[in-house]
Amino acid sequence: MNAADLNTLDLTTLKAKVKELEEEVFRVRFQHATSQLQDSSKLRKTRREFARALTVLRLKELGK
Repeated sequence: MNAADLNTLDLTTLKAKVKELEEEVFRVRFQHATSQLQDSSKLRKTRREFARALTVLRLKELGK
């Protein structure tokens, strides 16, 4: 998801998405550590998506 898609979500849905992405980052990091991750770029993409969601969440909390 890009930032525009995340901006359309309401606050509770966005918090759920952040939690989901946090768990996904953990799973991907674990797969990478155990050499089970086939696509090494997935780790970077997942971390960036998680950071993007956190940024949008923070902006919504601040009311911007």
